[in-house]
Amino acid sequence: MYAVDTPPRTSDPAPQPAPKKVNRVRRRSQREARTAWLLSLPTLLILAGLLAYPLYRMIVLSFQNMRLRELITGLTPPWAGFDQYTKALTDSVFWGVVARTAVFTVVSVTISVLLGLGVALLMRRVHSKVRLFMMIAMMFVWALPALVAAQAFRWITDSDFGILNYLIDKIPGVDFANHSWFVNPWEGWAVITTLVVWAGIPFLAISLSAGLTQVPKELLEAATVDGASAWQSLRSITLPILKPLLTIVTTLSVIWNFGLFTQNWALRDGHPEPVYQTLATFSYTQAFGQSRYSYGSAISVITVLLMLGVMAFYIRQMFKIGEVD
Repeated sequence: MYAVDTPPRTSDPAPQPAPKKVNRVRRRSQREARTAWLLSLPTLLILAGLLAYPLYRMIVLSFQNMRLRELITGLTPPWAGFDQYTKALTDSVFWGVVARTAVFTVVSVTISVLLGLGVALLMRRVHSKVRLFMMIAMMFVWALPALVAAQAFRWITDSDFGILNYLIDKIPGVDFANHSWFVNPWEGWAVITTLVVWAGIPFLAISLSAGLTQVPKELLEAATVDGASAWQSLRSITLPILKPLLTIVTTLSVIWNFGLFTQNWALRDGHPEPVYQTLATFSYTQAFGQSRYSYGSAISVITVLLMLGVMAFYIRQMFKIGEVD
């Protein structure tokens, strides 16, 4: 018998998806995108109705020269073009306020997110009753109005009757009697930052604690069996899973803290010194404290423009998470 040579068998080509299936998936994605926008439309319309006209008036006012005379008489303010913006963008005081606001935002958000994550991790390790007590306590802190919290911190740090000075003064060799926390800007901003962080931790801790429930215990147990430390498990497993949620809560914290107004305004009794001015208080002081309404409006418009990038990033992340889900 003679051997018959057979051609070598070649691997079968990879199956290609059917065109109908590809079109069906594409149409489904388009329907889901339209549904997401339709569900968001009522909220967007309400926000536009509440904010569109005030924002329009603020923009128009920033291009005018509104003075106290026009405000009282009702006359149309003279048109000033970009004069108010030129004045702001060439003012070293304005840029100092911008830098101060940005530094405060970075510091306060970083501390808040780290402490919030730490509290969230702690909540996953304690007994369920202790976790419930922690959540109730933090909800009370979160529900406390910012003005009330600021007044409480003002009493705590009062130079004459504050409990903080009283306790520190009890330390041997330390004299803190009648110490004013706002004479030194570093100490004053430490008080303001502590207040903002204290008020922001509940939202971050509760949100991140809910996100931690999505971390599979099997992965953490397998990593422990493989000899991974707690830090390695956190860095390689927990944080990657929490990344979308961390991005969202961090972005929200940036938006809230960048618009700081109530805390430093109340702690300084409605008259914050220049070193404690942020963009929100600076705009208000210029508009209503010095009757420079158009200049204050221009500063407000610039603040909105600075925040648009952060807001766009936040909305984009929300839609990305929706697409993943």
